[in-house]
Amino acid sequence: MPLCRVEFQSTSLGKASEMNIILPDPSIKGPYFTLYQLHGLSDDHTTWCRRTSIERYVDGLPLVVVMPDGGRGFYTDAVEGFAYESHIMKDTIGFVEQFLPVKRSRTHRAIGGLSMGGYGALKLALKYPRVFGSVAAHSSACLCGHRAPEGERRDEMLRIHGAHPEGGENDIFALSARLKESEAPAIRFDCGKSDSLIDANRAFHSHLCRVGLKHTYAEYPGIHEWDYWDAHFPKALKYHRKALGF
Repeated sequence: MPLCRVEFQSTSLGKASEMNIILPDPSIKGPYFTLYQLHGLSDDHTTWCRRTSIERYVDGLPLVVVMPDGGRGFYTDAVEGFAYESHIMKDTIGFVEQFLPVKRSRTHRAIGGLSMGGYGALKLALKYPRVFGSVAAHSSACLCGHRAPEGERRDEMLRIHGAHPEGGENDIFALSARLKESEAPAIRFDCGKSDSLIDANRAFHSHLCRVGLKHTYAEYPGIHEWDYWDAHFPKALKYHRKALGF
């Protein structure tokens, strides 16, 4: 099962970027399903392979796993800074679907991630429901884009989301409230019960219940760490397989 490092020019970022891609065994015939798996803050495109057994978990599946570099951009076109949402939606997906034998429809694309990447996965799936058929996120930073930035990362978040992001195009609470059930992707997210982001995940779960958007939410023992994410990625993968049918 090949693991490839790809360097390509991102028009949206105005610079070169990298991504790691896990390809199916050559004995498995394409075209393939695609999973875009997003990393967290302070990590990069190599982290999922370095810190989890993701290669072993997807072995034998007709699935291309794409792990792009999202910098510290929260997969958002920043108010001041890089356009990481466009980088994923235009440049990364565009490159993959131009050069790899993958299927090009929402019923064959999934997206997932953890922490910053969990927020990014939920946001992109809710914002572009015609692109992704399934989303599964872990320990997500659900309140990003939903409230005014505060705390130690306030200045950084102001540059990304602006001073008043509530209700905007990066607010997953607002995006989900505007989405019809018939249009929505399959949604799953989970969080460790001792994770600092548990209250944010519970708030988003309660919100989805209030707006009537079908989803799966789970809590497990654990904190914000790689042992948790490695243990629960197989559940996300199983969810994607059931939702998309592979």
